[in-house]
Amino acid sequence: MFDNPESSDEPTQLALVRQLKFCAGHRLYRHESKCAFFHGHNYRVDIEVVPAAGGREVDVVGRVIDFSMIKRRMLGWLDANWDHAFLVFEEDANALAAVQMVEPTKYFVMPWNPTAENMARYLLEVVAPNVLGDLGVVARRVAVWETDEACAVAIRGGDLAAAPQLAEAVCVDSRS
Repeated sequence: MFDNPESSDEPTQLALVRQLKFCAGHRLYRHESKCAFFHGHNYRVDIEVVPAAGGREVDVVGRVIDFSMIKRRMLGWLDANWDHAFLVFEEDANALAAVQMVEPTKYFVMPWNPTAENMARYLLEVVAPNVLGDLGVVARRVAVWETDEACAVAIRGGDLAAAPQLAEAVCVDSRS
């Protein structure tokens, strides 16, 4: 039998998770094995959001937020910046030179090596606050799946409202 949530010491926290998909290439700078080579993945991103005010806050329909708003904002950013792009670490001059030689080219310069961990962190710390900030939700957790069996997770700790802001990276699409 379920306990009465009103009697619990910890109030129920509502959240939602939206799954997004995109394709991108990368290489891991200074990797000791085959991930040092250029390669790509069909990525899956799971983004979990909670009400900015916390707790059980929902709209008049009873939702934290409509799933389509998360899709529109986050997938819009992914499509514009990472989908069918090559993710390059800003210190990887060789990879950057290589992708710049290709025409047309689309690449995204990241402040960290484009591991699944760093991609999840970037989406959580930089992208989500910028694209979801006016929707009344805060991203609490982002998982980036490189394969069906392996993902990396970034989880917001502490005060959800005090998310660190990092400088926006550079996306280049030579077609525009």
